[in-house]
Amino acid sequence: MIEETTANARAMRRDALERRGALIEAARACFARSGYFVPLEEVADAAGVGRGTFYRNFKDRMALALAVFEREIDRMAPLIDPTLPLDRALAKLVVEGREATALFARLAIDMPLDGENRAAFDDLRARLERLLVPLAARGHRDGMLAPTMGAHELAIAMRMLGALVNPAPVCRRQTLLEEALALVMAGLSPR
Repeated sequence: MIEETTANARAMRRDALERRGALIEAARACFARSGYFVPLEEVADAAGVGRGTFYRNFKDRMALALAVFEREIDRMAPLIDPTLPLDRALAKLVVEGREATALFARLAIDMPLDGENRAAFDDLRARLERLLVPLAARGHRDGMLAPTMGAHELAIAMRMLGALVNPAPVCRRQTLLEEALALVMAGLSPR
């Protein structure tokens, strides 16, 4: 009887985690399509859950948005390749992290960031920057990154490149990326 109860509790936890994951993925798609103020009913419907399930998992819209950001940072982590030269590593992040960058830009326009929300958002930004530390170290070793520049500046460069390249027509993206990357690298390099 105890084993059956434990198995049921594990199954419920797994099911609850799946519902939470479905809400985050649905929110990601809904936010990308309609922005931060998309109706929460639309997010719940897209996840295949009720609004009550939403509120059991997230206290509000901001908590959901922060969970989406966290998931996107988790997705970006494996894209960071410190074995590549700095310019190629940045290009890879811009190209392969295109959806995340576009989503960040879309949400940043509408999200009210104050107090506790600002602190949570800043924590996520710091987490992304920590992921970029190995790229900064490689850039310093290779002489491609000025000693006064680091992961913070690389995160800014990545956002700048993504904001410029992502909205461009597909046929122009690679050329635009190479041109913009040359300018960014000139600004990041030692003088």
